[in-house]
Amino acid sequence: MTRRAYDNTRRAEQARATRRRVLNSARELLSEQGPAAVTMRDVATHAGVSAETVYKTFRTKAALIKDVYDVTLAGDDEPIPMIDRPEIQAVFAASGPREKLARYAHAARRIGERTGPLLAKLLAGARGGDPELAAFRETTNQERMIGAGGIVHHLAETGGLRAGVSPERATDIVWTLIAPEVYELLVSDRGWSADDYEQWLAQTLADALAAR
Repeated sequence: MTRRAYDNTRRAEQARATRRRVLNSARELLSEQGPAAVTMRDVATHAGVSAETVYKTFRTKAALIKDVYDVTLAGDDEPIPMIDRPEIQAVFAASGPREKLARYAHAARRIGERTGPLLAKLLAGARGGDPELAAFRETTNQERMIGAGGIVHHLAETGGLRAGVSPERATDIVWTLIAPEVYELLVSDRGWSADDYEQWLAQTLADALAAR
């Protein structure tokens, strides 16, 4: 490796480490205080970087929040689409519709555990009328619809979707059941354990969608 290539690699690694530190700091502050109370300068101070660095990296608070959510959803900052991650690949590898839906429920449970505290604050802000958070909620709803459609399409392709349930209706059912609001109501408000949630979701998905 040439000196120039080494320097470029080192700078890229340093930039990624800084970005990761900012994202972690933003997640902590947003989860504790809520988005209305957190400024870009607060995040910079917590991360030990300049406010200029935060603005240069993320441009806007809305973009920072979306990036924090995306990394929290995935569990890391690796550029790997959710569909290619082990939790979702396990769904495709399962042998039958009920096992596929059980593994999908496990993936939803893991996502809920990762995103729960953060999303509770962000969704509260969206319900409070913040236009940027309302747009964030709409975006994440659309992304969840794509994910729900993916599992339904896979079930239909493999003969696992129940007769008489259209893919469109099945997608709506999955989209609703895996909504973060449902996870928040059952786990945070009603005191269910994550195991309780996963077992309920697997059974409910199977009862509604799995071919008999």
